[in-house]
Amino acid sequence: MLTLTPNLARPDDAYALLLAAHEGLSKEASDALNARLILLLANHIGDAEVLQQALTEAKRGLCK
Repeated sequence: MLTLTPNLARPDDAYALLLAAHEGLSKEASDALNARLILLLANHIGDAEVLQQALTEAKRGLCK
C-alpha cells in the first residue's frame, strides 16, 4: 500500500536536497535527473502495485 501521509522526519531538508541536485543543470539534464531518480526509486519500491498507486496519485489533478 502506498503511504500518502507525511513520512519524512525532515521534509524541508528532503526538499532542499532535491532542489540542490538540480542546481546548475539545463532543462534537459534536470529532466534526465528526474527520470533517473524515478527509476531508482521505482526499483527500490520493487512492487508494481505500489508503483501503479503512486503513478495514479501523481497524475491525479493533472489530466483535466
